[in-house]
Amino acid sequence: MYDYVIVGAGSAGCVLAARLTEDPDVSVLLIEAGPPDSIENIHVPVAFSQLIHSQVDWDYSTLPEPFANHRRVGLPRGKTLGGSSSINWMVYIRGHRADFDGWREEGCEGWGYDDLLPYFKRSEDNERGACEYHGAGGPLAVSEGRSRNPMTEAFLDACDQAGQLRNEDFNGAEQDGFGRYQVTMRDGRRCSTAVGYLHPAMSRPNLTVETFTQVHRVLFEGARAVGVQAARLGELRDFRAEREVILCGGAYNSPQLLMLSGIGPAELLTMLQIPVVADLSAVGQNLQDHAGTGWLWTHDEPVSLLSAMSDENVAQFAGEGSGPLTSNGVETGGFLRTGEHLPAPDLQYHVAGAMLLDEPIYEHGLTLAVYPVKPASRGSLSLRSADPTVAPFILHNYYAEDSDMQTIMRGMRVAREIAAQPALAPYTARPYDQPDSDSEQDLRAYIRRHTYTTFHPVGTCRMGADAEAVVDTELSVRGVQGLRVIDASVMPSIVRGNTNAATIAIAERAADLVRGVEPLAAVGERAATAGV
Repeated sequence: MYDYVIVGAGSAGCVLAARLTEDPDVSVLLIEAGPPDSIENIHVPVAFSQLIHSQVDWDYSTLPEPFANHRRVGLPRGKTLGGSSSINWMVYIRGHRADFDGWREEGCEGWGYDDLLPYFKRSEDNERGACEYHGAGGPLAVSEGRSRNPMTEAFLDACDQAGQLRNEDFNGAEQDGFGRYQVTMRDGRRCSTAVGYLHPAMSRPNLTVETFTQVHRVLFEGARAVGVQAARLGELRDFRAEREVILCGGAYNSPQLLMLSGIGPAELLTMLQIPVVADLSAVGQNLQDHAGTGWLWTHDEPVSLLSAMSDENVAQFAGEGSGPLTSNGVETGGFLRTGEHLPAPDLQYHVAGAMLLDEPIYEHGLTLAVYPVKPASRGSLSLRSADPTVAPFILHNYYAEDSDMQTIMRGMRVAREIAAQPALAPYTARPYDQPDSDSEQDLRAYIRRHTYTTFHPVGTCRMGADAEAVVDTELSVRGVQGLRVIDASVMPSIVRGNTNAATIAIAERAADLVRGVEPLAAVGERAATAGV
């Protein structure tokens, strides 16, 4: 028997396990379906691409996407300690003030920007030191990138030549502009939530971690969650929770597990012969993601990440923790709003000193990727089977709302303008599979053919004060007791930018809610009037 059973040792689960076990009188079981994060490629930043389709990836895919040429889009998700923070691109972006204030205005009291900023700061150990917007001394290392690829640096020069704004801190007073991304690394190596939060807590006697253990369902006595049933090495076991069960499986696995446990649309559950515990039609709905595409070029300059594994670079990484092996792939980029009427940026750019494609291309190249950061399209997730080992149906419905297509087309045209500047001329000699023109017809066809996810699914267990929300503003599941969901699935709407930092901040604040302690005080008027 444990006080808390946490399902999923990902970005949120590791935070919760570390924070809850700070109290020596509280016992916690953390369950992870995948292996420990001991694979070396997890910790070498540039090797992130080698983790896709590996044993540490759930390796999901969408149903045929109706507005993306009916293609099945691959959906990598971390299946190891640290979850997706162990396989992601390590870009540290919080989102825009308007994102969190939007949550609060929609009824999620306590989840505005001023409420969450103290938790962002508590999580951070920022290399730049503590200030109004940043924290130092927290578990999550946030640092400057130690790789300066000539192509990604040339991109910033091209932005200057194109008259675009520069931004030195996307998580400070303003988000707009282009610059270098800060990354979740320490000494040139990945700092996942497993590295930052979980590993330092593993020696605590009140924390138990079970890997290679897949949870099949939540156990109930009446309407109260009392534990979980899970399979480890083919053996079914029950793990009991005295206080609460907390789901941290992410935007795909948390709603799947709720439905497998009898919480979801009653009609679907009845059809699959799953006893209904709570009829919550919104479970699995409201699925959002950042989908995009990019321009690619090949060239003959031997400066891309294709040559990162040279003996010289390996020695530099081992000896100094720097060089191309510390690259997170997308070293530079930025945010752009395509209309003065917009309250915040509607586009994000990622610039990679490599060819970012589903299939490997063994040529030196450059990728300039674009995606809408506040998409209007919504997808859904549902059970394919009552068998917990069967992947769910996932349909993101990319570009179902044509406004998303219009936004990305505007972004692609701006990207091509930047790419045409003199600074990038050495690297844009040979366009790769680009359309003949920037006409709407050609751009639409290209985008539908080449759209991919940027690994940011959210929203399928939406938080809200309304009766239709899956969880309330304390992240407790409606209609039952003793069960919470704490991960990216509770976001009512997606944030502008990479979602990992926001997920960590949600888990930090949720840890205080679970412990029953007073939340950190919201920031004062000075920050409240700032630009972000």
